[in-house]
Amino acid sequence: MNITGRLTRNAEVRTLSNEKQVVNFSVAVNDSYRNKQGERVEQTTFFDCAYWITPNVARLLTKGTLVELTGRVSTRAWTGKDGEPKAGLNFHTSNIKLHGSSRRAETPQATEQADNNGFTAQGTEDDLPF
Repeated sequence: MNITGRLTRNAEVRTLSNEKQVVNFSVAVNDSYRNKQGERVEQTTFFDCAYWITPNVARLLTKGTLVELTGRVSTRAWTGKDGEPKAGLNFHTSNIKLHGSSRRAETPQATEQADNNGFTAQGTEDDLPF
């Protein structure tokens, strides 16, 4: 499954007890449709994402960055501290494609880091090789 959205917070790297590292981040996916009355309805879905392949990608995943993710979705349910039932969506990411960066991270240095790590940001039409 593919989803495209913006990061809602900076990515964080966690080290588990078995020394494996996981990159955790959250993505908001916006969608819109017209209801039966013809009114435009906008809807945002939030995904808590996990990426297990390399922790180096975390420094590129900053709040506001537009990303396309490939992976699988799972659901989770729990009881909150207030005793109310809660639910959420997890996205187990196997591939990350950067489509741009947050305004805060748009520097030549950030682009250079993206290129050196095999991640490429979406360029302009002037960047095409033909």
